Amino acid sequence: MFIRQNNTLKWNWILIGALITLVCVFAGIFGLDQVLYSWIHNTQCNPWIFGDGFWCSAAFVLGKIFSAKVWLIASVLSVIAFFIYKALTNENDFRFAFVKIKNSYAFYLLCSVFMAIVTTGILKVLIGRSRPVLYEALNVTFFVPGTFEHVFNSMPSGHTAVSFAGLVMIGMLFPRIKWATWTLAIVIGLSRIYIGAHWPSDVILAAFIGMLCADFAKAGLKNINAK
Repeated sequence: MFIRQNNTLKWNWILIGALITLVCVFAGIFGLDQVLYSWIHNTQCNPWIFGDGFWCSAAFVLGKIFSAKVWLIASVLSVIAFFIYKALTNENDFRFAFVKIKNSYAFYLLCSVFMAIVTTGILKVLIGRSRPVLYEALNVTFFVPGTFEHVFNSMPSGHTAVSFAGLVMIGMLFPRIKWATWTLAIVIGLSRIYIGAHWPSDVILAAFIGMLCADFAKAGLKNINAK
């Protein structure tokens, strides 16, 4: 989204996207989140329990399949598989395989996903936003910056950021299925609100972060590999 075909970044688009994202985030924090959340969230869903109907179960399964941990494991395994394949098909030349890794699709995916995991992990702690479950219990939302408590690590949504990072990267590497990867990323983001795990602004910020991570990873690696 923020990268040209020649793999250079559209910095003006990034700035505009950042401003729009910040406006949406602050609008959400100061009241819009509660309105949108009440429209999208299914009160019958529990984000940590499987069941409560088909859509709740589907959202729960999406959360398990596209968690940051699963993305990271899958990315690492794909890099290892690529390394072994290249080595075995080139007379067990592991040095050759190591050189080839940095320009592989698997490595692009790993870098994008890892960047999103690190970024969201840091922001979650720095921001310290309370999850919707506290709002439902106490009718108040607040911030506790600097805490590692799960209930105060709502912003940004880790599932959404990592899924956007991974799926947007896959869409760039395989343009013919870009429509499917983007659709799935959006559905994952909405599912986090539907089951009550995140506020809408958590998801919006996370989606922007995920897109940036994919674009930055691709542009950076293309630049490195071109040297």
